[in-house]
Amino acid sequence: MRPRAVFAAGLLLAGCAAGPDFQPPAPPAAQGYRPASGERAALAISTAPSYRAGAEVPASWWHAFGSPALDSLVMRALAANPNLDAARAALRAAQETATAQRGAFWPQVGASFNPTRQKIADNQSSGLSSGASLYSLHTAQLNVSYNADVFGGNRRAVESLEAQAEAQRYELEAARLAIAGNTVVTAIQEASLRGQIAATERLATLQTELLALARRQFELGAIARAGVVAQEAALAQTRAMLPPLRKQLAQTRDLLTALTGAYPDSELAETFELDQLHLPDELPLSLPSQLVEQRPDVRAAEAQAHAACAQVGVAFAAALPQFSIDASVGSVATRLADLFKGGTGFWTLAGTIAQPLFAGGALSHRKAAAEAAYEQALAQYRATVIAAFQNVADALHALDQDSEAAAANDTALDAATRGLDLARRQLELGDISQLALLNAEQTYRQAQIAQVQARAGRYAEAAALYQALGGGWRQEAPAAVVSD
Repeated sequence: MRPRAVFAAGLLLAGCAAGPDFQPPAPPAAQGYRPASGERAALAISTAPSYRAGAEVPASWWHAFGSPALDSLVMRALAANPNLDAARAALRAAQETATAQRGAFWPQVGASFNPTRQKIADNQSSGLSSGASLYSLHTAQLNVSYNADVFGGNRRAVESLEAQAEAQRYELEAARLAIAGNTVVTAIQEASLRGQIAATERLATLQTELLALARRQFELGAIARAGVVAQEAALAQTRAMLPPLRKQLAQTRDLLTALTGAYPDSELAETFELDQLHLPDELPLSLPSQLVEQRPDVRAAEAQAHAACAQVGVAFAAALPQFSIDASVGSVATRLADLFKGGTGFWTLAGTIAQPLFAGGALSHRKAAAEAAYEQALAQYRATVIAAFQNVADALHALDQDSEAAAANDTALDAATRGLDLARRQLELGDISQLALLNAEQTYRQAQIAQVQARAGRYAEAAALYQALGGGWRQEAPAAVVSD
């Protein structure tokens, strides 16, 4: 019975691994993305977009903006951006490293051939039967070594490396999400800048007409010189707005070019206007319990915590006995032709049990360091989760307030449009002067610029919400396009 008991104990030890088993962190206790009552809850307004609670975020979420040009640009960025190539290579490296570590589960086999020419002193006896002091020796040998992973140190090392490879996979998804999001937001920025430039140029044209009219009225004595100077200042201020806008547009185009993996001397075929984009009628809003599963950065942080936990087991096993078996078999002869002939063979078989006894405290401190690194990884995971919820909350608050701003700007533009129409009719009837009409047109153009900025803000915040929810990377197929 004793051999069976020993064998069973060996199997039991072989099935165990030193150190703690990783337990995924508990889901966050948050029930929503903002308080149910209070100041921040009161910020939500009726003009905000509608949300579909618990809806899946589509993988190709940018389709929701209804722009084929945007779809094409994003796909090109995902195919050619070098940052994604780097992330893919990092993933392959992590996977290969984990696979390489698994090789330690198997016996290590090596072969060697060692030819030597040797001379010993004449007054010393030779180890050869001939007693020659000058001789050649050829040794061919096969070595086999096996380190039994009794306490699971290697299993924990493999577990840690596989968790790091998993984290790298999530990092790749996070990189894809960031590139897609940056491309969408940058395209929206281009559309906004083009709209602002067009409205500003039109405003400068109107102010030029106002200045010409003011100068004629001054010559006729109808207004004072101060009126002309005021109009000159207004025109100069408007013209001063154009160079920064054009600079931003050029830099935005450069960024879009870089996102697609091209150099600045390449010209993008796509251009973007706000009228080409559409805000989805309904936006997805994942449940808080779903968010930690959908965010690749959160999943990567969890995988890093798993890797750190496994490293505690590696450090723990390093202080336990190490079991190894070494064997060698070979042949030795003074002539190469005599190798492997009868009487030239040899073999050895040895087992070793090594127990560290004193290492100056290094083993215990390494274990303590691994435990501290695990605590750090768990804290970083919690910080990543909190940041994820903050991202969603920020996007929701921004959408609420941008919706309010857009509604106010729509009202202002509607009023400016009606004022312009009224001014035109009054001019036809002779009730007002040309100056009054131009002032009405100036108010209309200024309202247009504000509306462009507000629309672009809503589109950008909608893209930010898709990103904050994880971008739908877990979906195997894109969901249906949702557009106005």
